[in-house]
Amino acid sequence: MSVVKIFNYHISTDQMFRLVFHFVFWTVWIFFPIINAGDNEDFRRFYWAIFPVVLTNIPLFLLNSAWLIPKVFRRRGLPGYLVALFILIAAFSLLHLVMKQWLIPPDLVRRKWDIFWAVVPVVFLTAISTGYGFIVYLLRQEKARQDEQQERLQSELSFLRSQISPHFIFNVLNSIVYLIRSKSPQAEPVTIKLSELMRYMLYESGGSQVPLDKEVEYLKNYVELQRIRFEEDVDIRIDIEGSPNSHVIEPMLMIPFVENAFKHGVGLIPEPVIDISLKINGKGLGFSVKNKITPETAEEKDSNSGIGLRNVRRRLELLYPENHHFEIKENGEWFVVNLNLHLNDKSSS
Repeated sequence: MSVVKIFNYHISTDQMFRLVFHFVFWTVWIFFPIINAGDNEDFRRFYWAIFPVVLTNIPLFLLNSAWLIPKVFRRRGLPGYLVALFILIAAFSLLHLVMKQWLIPPDLVRRKWDIFWAVVPVVFLTAISTGYGFIVYLLRQEKARQDEQQERLQSELSFLRSQISPHFIFNVLNSIVYLIRSKSPQAEPVTIKLSELMRYMLYESGGSQVPLDKEVEYLKNYVELQRIRFEEDVDIRIDIEGSPNSHVIEPMLMIPFVENAFKHGVGLIPEPVIDISLKINGKGLGFSVKNKITPETAEEKDSNSGIGLRNVRRRLELLYPENHHFEIKENGEWFVVNLNLHLNDKSSS
């Protein structure tokens, strides 16, 4: 639900609707009879005499719209609400009748109209407050439903992110263990790179969206880490085109593709190649990751495609439902992941 800022106060559209409605309605309800009276001095005297009666319509309206509907109707249903509404109408009709008998000057009394004019305004106002009350009730129900849906969405996204990060760290730590055991001089720079990656994961990727340039830098650091690890054993290609500076993206969205390629595209693969392409054109992002496969690794992928790719697919469905195209395919000896995404600008995030 949208929010309006007025004098440093944030007001929801629901609150704004109620404020405007009450201001307009009660202004018309109270002052229109006086304006409409024209030169009828008797009516003016009559109206000012019963003005306290007019003011009792405010608690009548609020009792119905702000208590009977959200409390009685929600808990006891329509039958319980109708009984309470009948009692409310009867009580205020009697109150108006008694007050008018006491307040109206003798020369203005029209006894044959007393009961009629005590009941009809109450019923009329109650009908208006019922319509208003149910509109507000439905708006609140919808807001509660949206809040609940948003809470479930955030919980699911948090769960998906919590799966991705440990999975990624586990793979990188395995790489460091490998380098330490082989007494490689690259163990220290790889560890430093890992610390840079973890700093990003812990301190910069916690928001709903992050600057695309930082996500690209994170991707490049990861690729550089793998380049240090594999040296000349793996042909690692990375091509980045376009400027990421003015866009934002869901954090940790692209790295599972690259991680998956290194997981399944090296090792027993003859002449392994990891080919990464990122193209940014206006608000469009095209991201592709290719790695070589053999029939054995293809079989392994079919049986277990990896937590990362499954999670990314789900996150895309939740966060970019109409603004992405995601496909995974095998093309000969290549396993290819393609993602096309409509980006948001930094100013609109």
